[in-house]
Amino acid sequence: MTLLHIDAPTGLAGNMVLAALLDLGVPESAIEAPLAALGLAGRYRLELEERRSVGLRGLHLEVHSLEQEPHHRPWGQLRDLLESAPLDPPLAQRVREVFLLLAEAEARVHGQPADAVHFHEVGALDSLVDVVGVCAAMLHLGVSEVSCGVPPAGHGDVRTSHGLLPLPAPAVLEIARRRGLALADSSRFPAAELTTPTGLALMACWSDRFGVAPAGVPEAVGVGLGSRCLDRPNLLRALLLRPLTQGPQPGEPAAANEREETLLLQEAQIDDATAEDLAFLAEALRHGGALEVFTTAITMKKGRQGTLVSALAPPALAADLRRIWWRHGTTLGVREQRLSRWCLPRQIESHATPLGPVRSKWAQGPDGDWRAKAEHGDLAHLAHRHGLSLQEVRRQIQPFMHPPSAPPTGFSVPGPLEGELP
Repeated sequence: MTLLHIDAPTGLAGNMVLAALLDLGVPESAIEAPLAALGLAGRYRLELEERRSVGLRGLHLEVHSLEQEPHHRPWGQLRDLLESAPLDPPLAQRVREVFLLLAEAEARVHGQPADAVHFHEVGALDSLVDVVGVCAAMLHLGVSEVSCGVPPAGHGDVRTSHGLLPLPAPAVLEIARRRGLALADSSRFPAAELTTPTGLALMACWSDRFGVAPAGVPEAVGVGLGSRCLDRPNLLRALLLRPLTQGPQPGEPAAANEREETLLLQEAQIDDATAEDLAFLAEALRHGGALEVFTTAITMKKGRQGTLVSALAPPALAADLRRIWWRHGTTLGVREQRLSRWCLPRQIESHATPLGPVRSKWAQGPDGDWRAKAEHGDLAHLAHRHGLSLQEVRRQIQPFMHPPSAPPTGFSVPGPLEGELP
């Protein structure tokens, strides 16, 4: 489990968030590919350079438009572009969510329908690059939880295509009102716009909560710098945190049986395969070493019904399992992330019973109690052989199910049992 905290002591802007994520280690290719899928390749240039702000380093990002006549894209047109572009569905959904919030906020403050909102109010091309780039970078990191500090919005006024507007920007106040977000005191800052509508909309859609950073061990820090000179470092920090695990209380013995392991999660959303094809893919993934394969019914773009196929496996099998996805699946992309799992050790025992041998999986909890589950395949085999119900087989074998004489030594899920289908 990995946490991402966005520390915004001098406010939020889309280019600052994106710069911090790039400084965190997200490759530029992770954001260039979806922008190219939207047909924007060659229409912009990213100027990314390391700078200093009041003595502190960070990356500064500026988006330069290469369009001869910059487009003022209305939300309705932009929405159609996002729906028709070959973007990964989770990315397309996140980008639509951010722009919809922006469009509804701008529509409210200008008194017009959302579809008619032109995104020159929040910057046409640069906001598109910021929103798509931040969403793609967030998905690339695969973090399990996002939090954000309470940002100052700024005070004074700002010049826009509508003339001189008061700060905080009207759209910023509307986004904060809609989402119930707090804004920090800006009175000790010089008069300036500190939080932009794009920056706040991004965090409103991505953050699970606003406030101080959660407890955790910092594993990486990315710094994005703003363009404006303030009386303090104008920066935004992206912190990757490893959460603290609660240890035993004073005088309480540690749970020796409880172990942590890292698993790989691979997922793909599929809407062009039959149920038989999906079952074959799942079985192939299991045979290839996946510990668990499961499916979830989902609704994809344009209302199409689809299936989310998820596979949990040891990280070392990532490349082998990807080859199975490509060979037996129809998806053109597989998402990967690493998860932390706490588990109890387990082992397989074989028991002699009057009905025949039965295997069971045993685990010992931190309190020392044993628990077991007989293998369904063995129970079914004995039920067919003796003409009994599964319930009667369980009743007859129960007296012969003894716990292992030694504690389990394995700490990962065992593979298929002998005689089972892989």
